Amino acid sequence: MRKLTSLVLSVSLAWLTLTGCAQFGPAAPAADDGSAIIASGSTAQLGAINAWRDDFRSMHPGARIVYRPNGSGAGLRDFFQGATDFAGSDYVMGAQEQALADGRCGDGAVHLPMVVGPIAVAYNLPSVPELRLSPATMAAVFGRTITTWDAPQIAADNPGAALPHQEIDVLHRSDASGTSHVFTSYLKAAGGWPYPPSTDWPGPGRGVEGSDGMAETIRDSEGSIGYADYVHTSQAGLRTTKVRDGAGEYVALSPESATKSLEDARISDSAAGVTLTPDYTTEQKGAYPLVLITYEIVCARGTSALTRGFLRYTASNAGQSYLSLLGYAPLPQDVVIRVRARLAAMT
Repeated sequence: MRKLTSLVLSVSLAWLTLTGCAQFGPAAPAADDGSAIIASGSTAQLGAINAWRDDFRSMHPGARIVYRPNGSGAGLRDFFQGATDFAGSDYVMGAQEQALADGRCGDGAVHLPMVVGPIAVAYNLPSVPELRLSPATMAAVFGRTITTWDAPQIAADNPGAALPHQEIDVLHRSDASGTSHVFTSYLKAAGGWPYPPSTDWPGPGRGVEGSDGMAETIRDSEGSIGYADYVHTSQAGLRTTKVRDGAGEYVALSPESATKSLEDARISDSAAGVTLTPDYTTEQKGAYPLVLITYEIVCARGTSALTRGFLRYTASNAGQSYLSLLGYAPLPQDVVIRVRARLAAMT
């Protein structure tokens, strides 16, 4: 049995290498000679990173790019320790994290937004092909003050729906997650969530590791509800809720509706880079309000030519054009222009 297990693991690891999937295991040290890019962090941007890497390597055959999807919190820790060339993060660093990143770089670290990832609230309820939730109802469900699917608040959001008298299996990320930070930020701003925004889930429920783990668990657990980036929920074939926006309209998730929600986002261009603050209560017609902006955290100076070239590619028209095809939303044009200017100034 031990020999068989060893053989299976060897074949699996070889397959991952040949197909160009992300490398798992301990983060490798950043390459000193600039011949490779080593990065880690956000699971939400993994699909974009994989597509970008494959296209970039078709133009630069000798390039080696490894991205470990270990969550935003772990990715930032790797970057602080100098183990990676950049970190993928689904949230803007706080003052303490910014100081750690600046200390690693010596001359400042910057946020570069690259991907808009709609966060889907996915559920497994065969008798309900379409589910609508207001922010207040959603906050109560994930806070476990609503515990059954036929609760009056859910019924009010879904008149005429065949809601079962069944306990709601509430799922949340068990690892430090930028997706959790964005989701709890939304619940706090729009739904009266009693806890502060956090990368570590502050409320009750059942913990699941990673976006792929979340999608798989919802798929396999009737009566469950959870949150993950749209790429993972769509790949798993999950049903997702319509979310009520600030104008009172229940909006379905799509790359177009997610991009529309950023029309009211506040853009900051400072020493810490380019950051966006979404308006979770936007009244833009047809705007899906629950969106995640995922960043690359990188040193403003001292980055390798290969890393700079790769990031310039991801912000190019070619790089951004992939995103809608993958279930993401491209960055607004005024944001892309600012990101390109930052990249052009990097050395």
